[in-house]
Amino acid sequence: MALTITPFADIGRDCPDFELPSVDGKVFSKKDFLNERPFVVFFICNHCPYVKAIEDRLIQLGHDLKALGINTVAICSNDEENDPEDRFENLRKRWQDKNYPFPYLHDKSQEVAKSFGAICTPDFFVYDKNLKLAYRGRLDDSWKDPSKVTRRELFEAVLCLDRDESLNVQQTPSMGCSIKWVGKVGVG
Repeated sequence: MALTITPFADIGRDCPDFELPSVDGKVFSKKDFLNERPFVVFFICNHCPYVKAIEDRLIQLGHDLKALGINTVAICSNDEENDPEDRFENLRKRWQDKNYPFPYLHDKSQEVAKSFGAICTPDFFVYDKNLKLAYRGRLDDSWKDPSKVTRRELFEAVLCLDRDESLNVQQTPSMGCSIKWVGKVGVG
């Protein structure tokens, strides 16, 4: 497991279009999440220890944002042939077992991850009401130990954007396992 840290965000970049199957049998595209509110996209997977460490906090984030009417979606782009835990049927099982409050999409071609510039799991992208990238940072200030969280940085960023306030939270890069790209066996 090689640690990967997200690069400096390309703030102001448009949210890419996408159309992907969800583990619930539906197909979602960007237009399904548009509601003139911020939009949160995160790239996760089933096997990554960094994602597992924050999974319950991601679920809480999903519930908190849903209660505010803010759409959130999770996408898995890992090569499912090299990481069986990340196969579609296993994504579905995890989504059901953990009762994720957001759609969990499968990016088998990995084209969506590339269009977003996602490089690791977890990798977070928060878009403002105009679908311009406004935040690409970590979830909170203690990825490993939930009891040490003092700031929910991503949640705070979304709240600022929803109130049309200047984003006054530091954007500390997220870190995690590299996305497992097709044809890159044994990398990260």
